[in-house]
Amino acid sequence: MNLLKLSWNYLADKPFSTLLSTILVALGVSLTSILFLLNKQFQDRLYKNIEGIDLVVGAKGSPLQMILSSVYHIDAPTGNIPLKESFVVTKNPYVEKAIPLALGDSYNGFRIVGTDSQYVAHFNAKVAKGRLVDNDLEVNVGARAAEKLGLKLGDNFYGSHGLVEEGGHVHETYAYEVVGILEETNLILDQLILTNVSTVWRMHDDHGHDHDEHDHGDTDDHEGHDHGDADDHEGHDHGDAHAHEGHDHGDADDHKGHDHGDAHAHEGHDHGDAHDHEGHDHKPKVAKILPPISKEGKEVTAYLVQYKKDGQGNTSMRAVVEAAQIIEDNSESLGYAKPAIQLQRLLEMTGLGMDFLTILAFIIILISAFSMFISLYSSLKERRYEMALMRVMGATPAKLFVIIILEGILVAAAGLILGLLISHIGVQAMAADLEETYKYNFSGFIFLKEELYLGLGALFIGFLAAVLPAFQAYNADISETLSNA
Repeated sequence: MNLLKLSWNYLADKPFSTLLSTILVALGVSLTSILFLLNKQFQDRLYKNIEGIDLVVGAKGSPLQMILSSVYHIDAPTGNIPLKESFVVTKNPYVEKAIPLALGDSYNGFRIVGTDSQYVAHFNAKVAKGRLVDNDLEVNVGARAAEKLGLKLGDNFYGSHGLVEEGGHVHETYAYEVVGILEETNLILDQLILTNVSTVWRMHDDHGHDHDEHDHGDTDDHEGHDHGDADDHEGHDHGDAHAHEGHDHGDADDHKGHDHGDAHAHEGHDHGDAHDHEGHDHKPKVAKILPPISKEGKEVTAYLVQYKKDGQGNTSMRAVVEAAQIIEDNSESLGYAKPAIQLQRLLEMTGLGMDFLTILAFIIILISAFSMFISLYSSLKERRYEMALMRVMGATPAKLFVIIILEGILVAAAGLILGLLISHIGVQAMAADLEETYKYNFSGFIFLKEELYLGLGALFIGFLAAVLPAFQAYNADISETLSNA
């Protein structure tokens, strides 16, 4: 019988103690592995999202909040900054690139971000379907947002005021049109809906106005027009003014006595959209002819800034100092934050909890090693006579040593496999909730080099737990053992 099978049979003969030791190893391994998986993926996403962003400029407030809201889109902004003061950023001689962000609206929990083409280029993202935004009211949708919302090219939707999933005022004045779906980047871009800045201004210009774009023509022609008169206007579709472009509904003489309720007279005309402007059971329509919008009094939320480069293509050290100083000297309402510094602060704040859990995991693994040692040591006492007989039948002390060592390693290996299964399946099961909270994709189907070291460590602990019992078996006196049996 080979030594591995013999060791396995010994363990199977003590199922309770073997199972207890295996579970303890599995608990320590699974907790440590989960920490490795979450920490690695979380930090990778955090650092990748700030690549190429040297400075975030926004309204004065908490620098960390500025980073979380403008880079990671998981917090409320510190406020808006007047467009008239943006020259200290856009005209700053030490700024290579300034990407504007206009926040404030969302659609079913996914943020609508007003920006320009630099934002997509910053993430090296490509359009999977359609094209980039060219005009007002057009949007590009991130891969995950499109999947979760079920949006596709040509779809229209209304945005809501605010950055929460429910409860915000719906902007029914204008509808957005999906003109592009972006490829998945596994960055924050996947969770966003992008439009241009003027669209955000347009939405908030019309906020609170009584849907002026639904004016049915010359206001003078309709002064005193009773839309509630059932006899004169029964069935008249006043909400479809654009569908009858060129049709003069304002001429009272031409329509005097016209029976708008006669279905046959309008056979083929779509009167089912009579309440399009009220949002009742319809597909939102995008206004194609838009009035010009003034920049007077407008605001943006933040700028993502990249410093000027020196002659060798590296970040200019002078720009690091002077760019922020120019902002401080020329504006009292603007503040700034350096993403690298704030991210380090964030990780330090959360690192204490991670360190504690890591220590706890290693303590559990050490407890499992002690449990294996106790199990093997007590088992050895019960098997002394059996092992002495094996020596009499020709087994060498080295073989007995190896049998005990294999028992410890087998228990550790079983716990290691069980622990890794628990951790990877657990992370995958939590992926949806983690994505909802942190707006990043997490996966349990990745394996890290740290887990290889964890596995070697677990097997080594199994070896250490078996060393002392193995030496006792190696040095056992055959004659004394048999005479005392």
